[in-house]
Amino acid sequence: MIDAVGDVQKVLLLGGTSDIGLATVRRLAGQRPITVVLAGRESARLEAAADGLRAAGHTVRTVAFDAEDTATWSPAVAAAFDGGDVDVAIVAFGVLGDAERAWQEPAVAAALATVNYTAPVTVGVEVAGRLRRQGRGAIVVLSSVAGERPRRTNFAYGSTKAGLDAFFTGLREALRPDGVRVLVVRPGFVTTKMTAGMKPAPLSVSAEQVADVAVAGLRSGKETVWAPAPMRLVMSALRHVPAPLFRRLPI
Repeated sequence: MIDAVGDVQKVLLLGGTSDIGLATVRRLAGQRPITVVLAGRESARLEAAADGLRAAGHTVRTVAFDAEDTATWSPAVAAAFDGGDVDVAIVAFGVLGDAERAWQEPAVAAALATVNYTAPVTVGVEVAGRLRRQGRGAIVVLSSVAGERPRRTNFAYGSTKAGLDAFFTGLREALRPDGVRVLVVRPGFVTTKMTAGMKPAPLSVSAEQVADVAVAGLRSGKETVWAPAPMRLVMSALRHVPAPLFRRLPI
């Protein structure tokens, strides 16, 4: 549980190999040993992530979780809460997908929606129920500025993030009376393994920079944060650009 000075004791990372998620865990821990549950596909990458945290002095468990396999969703959350309360649950998994195939091939579209929307919403409900029973805790969900106004170049992906963002923004209000917080993090282009090989966009940030913004927001009581902060102004402007002009923008 959260100790006397407000530091977390146990963190659940759904998306156990996520660069941003792991950076956020490290920022939450600071120099203190904590308990971490990494939920992800059983793989060498997951074990490497666990070993890295153990080397830093943390107690780490891994649980099987695959966003494409519905049978793993509920058991993963149950296993994570087994043995004690969770202070912070981080929802940090998703895929970019193939932007052109996703609007032309139903199976590709469905797979993208499952990983980026259905899975996080489902596990979000599972986690929320357990945090309600605890009477405290926080959910940190990685959204994206792509959901603010989906573009022709990635509208399928953007639509999944728009739905994700809307759900967790609403969940925040539903959980407010129970003492459970929800922080929505809206990064722009992040240089991670998911974007490897892509040309960085303006205002690009690193996983560590997103983690800094997320943890600062969590500790200050914010409900939505942008990484970097100027993306809030950029996206606010883009939302109001008339459609004929918007479709001509090089974005």
